[in-house]
Amino acid sequence: MQVIDKHPLLAREGWFYIALTLFSAVLTSIVFPLYVALLFWVIFAFVLQFFRDPHRPIPQDEGVITSPADGKVIFTGVVDDPYLDRKAYKISVFMNVFSVHSNRAPFASTVKQVWYKPGLFVNADLDKASQENERNAVWFQNDDGVDVVSVQVAGLIARRILCYVGEGDTRQRGERYGFIRFGSRVDLFLPEDFDIKVALGDNVSSGTSILGHFA
Repeated sequence: MQVIDKHPLLAREGWFYIALTLFSAVLTSIVFPLYVALLFWVIFAFVLQFFRDPHRPIPQDEGVITSPADGKVIFTGVVDDPYLDRKAYKISVFMNVFSVHSNRAPFASTVKQVWYKPGLFVNADLDKASQENERNAVWFQNDDGVDVVSVQVAGLIARRILCYVGEGDTRQRGERYGFIRFGSRVDLFLPEDFDIKVALGDNVSSGTSILGHFA
């Protein structure tokens, strides 16, 4: 069984920017020659596609984790979890400027804690971005006590991490919990024995793509 989420087709985080660039494109079309206005229409088209937030079919399989972000899988492996002081299986998803930038809960869970840390804005495709860049980590725990930490990491262009959950909030799998503006990555820290079903270089979709399941 799959459930379709009901978010707007255009993310509310972008309504101001969409309206602003549309107004600029229309105004320049009236005042300037078409070849000048064309640049503003290209900018409007870019902003429009960046803030798209399409409806997604949410898998309801038991014990699976879905991707919290759109993009390419750039890291998988067992690491030290800096948030819960444990060995964890880490999956990193890199979002470029053409990815959907809504971040979604990887499974049905309750938020145990949120950590925000200011930092740099180096290329989010680099491994050091996980330790050096501005980031926001959300600790999700389900009814069985399984812990997953999802970390929003700012990128070279990204300058705003938005998180809409706090301690005690609940989220269903695939439900929105945040947004990152203009390119970034998400690091997911899972139980060490997580059974991964994706590989490096795979493209995944937030809320839809199954990353694997608990052992």
